[in-house]
Amino acid sequence: MAIQHVNPKGLFELPKAFSQVVTSDPGKLVFVAGQGSFDADMKLVGQGDYRAQAAQAFRNLRTALAAVGARPEHVVSSTMYVVNLSPAALEAFTAGMNEALDGRPFPPNASTLVGLQSLAFPGMLVEVCATAVVPA
Repeated sequence: MAIQHVNPKGLFELPKAFSQVVTSDPGKLVFVAGQGSFDADMKLVGQGDYRAQAAQAFRNLRTALAAVGARPEHVVSSTMYVVNLSPAALEAFTAGMNEALDGRPFPPNASTLVGLQSLAFPGMLVEVCATAVVPA
């Protein structure tokens, strides 16, 4: 299976963090629900800490992917939600995202970052959902 990252001429490039377009050969589609910073007992990890919550949310995403034979590099699209998005919150979120996979950055994909006022549960600062393609 081949996942191809495309950054067309005329659009900005952030090759280590983001892809404008991602294509994939046929395979098993995986849709992962929004992952927040909850542990297995649904206790919030990192109260008030964007970095800690982002790291936990991306670890949760990795766990969800692994349950169906997928890996982070199979993610072709993601949407990331950050409460009260600001430059400082974005910096902390990015740091957490980049440390979530044992110190390796989350692989680039066709992602969207959304700032919003609140999420479903009190104290949640981040949530990440993703679509992946597992090789056939």
